[in-house]
Amino acid sequence: MPREPAKYLFDIQQAADRIERFCAGKGFDDYSRDELLRSAVERQLEIIGEALSQLGKHAPEVLQKIPSSGRIIGFRNILIHGYAMVDDKIVWGVVETHLPPLRAVVSRLLSQ
Repeated sequence: MPREPAKYLFDIQQAADRIERFCAGKGFDDYSRDELLRSAVERQLEIIGEALSQLGKHAPEVLQKIPSSGRIIGFRNILIHGYAMVDDKIVWGVVETHLPPLRAVVSRLLSQ
């Protein structure tokens, strides 16, 4: 039985919240020097991408409400399959620029 869409949204919210906590008070230099932080952030981004992928399979009408969901899923695939080519600057840019709007959309969807 597939999970309810809210559970996937909750997983996304939790992973995004973890990234925010992990990166609080840190900058790119901190991120690039800390392999544990990089690994933790990348893992949470993988979870976000996989939850979106599953959401698309089980509730495509909900996935359509999340801007750039296809790009996020694609980024997850790069993190998983193209791990040797991951660029720390790109990951940090995702954290700073793209994660806050995603969190806002997911939060709004969960409150509905």
